[in-house]
Amino acid sequence: MSELAVLGTGGAWPEAGRAASGFLLEADGFRLALDLGYATLPRLLERCAAAALDAVVITHGHPDHCADLSALCRALLFGERRRGRVPLYCPPGVLGRVQAMEPTEDLHEVFDPRPLPGDHAVGPFRLAARLLPHHVPHAGVRLTAPGLTLAYSGDAGPDPVLGELAAGADLLIAGATLLGPAADPHLLSAAQAGVWASRAGVRRLLLTHFWPGAERARSVAEAAAAYGGEILAADEGMALSL
Repeated sequence: MSELAVLGTGGAWPEAGRAASGFLLEADGFRLALDLGYATLPRLLERCAAAALDAVVITHGHPDHCADLSALCRALLFGERRRGRVPLYCPPGVLGRVQAMEPTEDLHEVFDPRPLPGDHAVGPFRLAARLLPHHVPHAGVRLTAPGLTLAYSGDAGPDPVLGELAAGADLLIAGATLLGPAADPHLLSAAQAGVWASRAGVRRLLLTHFWPGAERARSVAEAAAAYGGEILAADEGMALSL
């Protein structure tokens, strides 16, 4: 059985009671964190110990997607230690950006960095990551395991590569930062998320990365104008069976 737990759904900064971007994917007993933005670690620890985490994938170096790597590092250094370092799949510069917040502890003691974009075997998953347009180097993600394909746009803008990553996926996790007709080559709108979900033929669409204060029901409605499948608005504490 596979499950996706939503750790955080906010874009840019977390709202009261919420966290920034983050997910925990579990399959065959393997636990993979997918982005760890502000305030996501406490929610992860409600589901598993830090030492029980098997791998981390970070899409890019904006702190609303990676800041809690610092908190995870401290939990592993000063709390329960795990055997070996945690494989960390991320674009260049992510680890250095987080390390800049930590003047005394070396993140390399905890994390074993692996480069994105690229292709990797990660536990039961095959990870395929490709560059998507954003303000900093950004890797969109496709994770496949027997009977499961999950795609994640992260915080990137529209691009044909997103369609390739999401093709036929059981679940597309897509940013819905913008509402209405607003367009930005570096960010997805809810409407564009629906368009790409439809083009890629995905089974379900999970909208996330909402701008603080955004009306989430409106995001779902705008995505539904282009995509006729099931659309969910991510919410902290939500868990989806996959």
